[in-house]
Amino acid sequence: KMAGSSAPWIGSAYLFLQSTCKTIVLPSLYESSQKKPSVFKALKLALADSTGSVNGVDMLKVHCSHPHLIVQLKFCKQENCRRFLQSYREGALQESLQNHLQLSLAMTTVPLEMELKAGNEHLDNMLKDEDRCLECIYREKPDRLRDEEITELEECLKSLIVHQSINNNLAVKDCASLNSPSLPYPSQGSSLSPQVTFIFQGQQFANRTLTPDDHQKFAKLVSKKWKQVGRSLQKNCRALRDPVIDNLALEYDREGLYEQAYQLLLRFIQSEGKKATIARLIAALEENGLISLAEELLGLHSNEDCS
Repeated sequence: KMAGSSAPWIGSAYLFLQSTCKTIVLPSLYESSQKKPSVFKALKLALADSTGSVNGVDMLKVHCSHPHLIVQLKFCKQENCRRFLQSYREGALQESLQNHLQLSLAMTTVPLEMELKAGNEHLDNMLKDEDRCLECIYREKPDRLRDEEITELEECLKSLIVHQSINNNLAVKDCASLNSPSLPYPSQGSSLSPQVTFIFQGQQFANRTLTPDDHQKFAKLVSKKWKQVGRSLQKNCRALRDPVIDNLALEYDREGLYEQAYQLLLRFIQSEGKKATIARLIAALEENGLISLAEELLGLHSNEDCS
């Protein structure tokens, strides 16, 4: 039976991963209790990059089948699956995962080969026919619920960030930028900025007001997602309340995405002053799955070629 229009769009696929470097064996890394959380974190962040959302695709299980690491994926929306396929086809997913593995495992480079399958279909052979790929993925319904191990790793990722903030003698609420992107910024008469430091991907960064360089990088790289980031920032910024964002879109439509994004952040910086901090922008980017852009602003890509 065809699914009714009100039924959710759900499909499943398998992502096969293999390192082309003989000294890096992904299944062995994943089977190591010390390295497993790092590999999982890289997978999660790369998949979030590919769909533009932390919840765009769900990992149900990770199989170790030497020399492959096989990730069973579940998609709950056709648009997320379409974004994933575009990212996969263009090589963006591969590049993102290589970068995240490199950072998480502290290695110089992790070259990868990828293959995508849905049932008996090799999707790599039909990537140009996006609708056919979507059909194959939609036909394959997930045959399992999320593995308990995956749920544990999700929890481990969250608690890791909390533990690190405690070890750094920070209040736990200061690391909440990862778990609750809409941080309240108290305006009590404190001489310190609202947060002196914040945690991103398990690392501690100094909080600072946004610079002209941040402003330009954001405008250049955020692309079509600028409105979504604006809506995340508007929770704590009156200057971005509706209908300001829609008005900016209309007003600067002819100038294009760069100018629209630039004007959005300009409004934020002008209205918030010293409270227009990097932590708030990073939290808004995280909320919308723009992990690579967050890394770029924090200088985590400085040794890599950024496209």
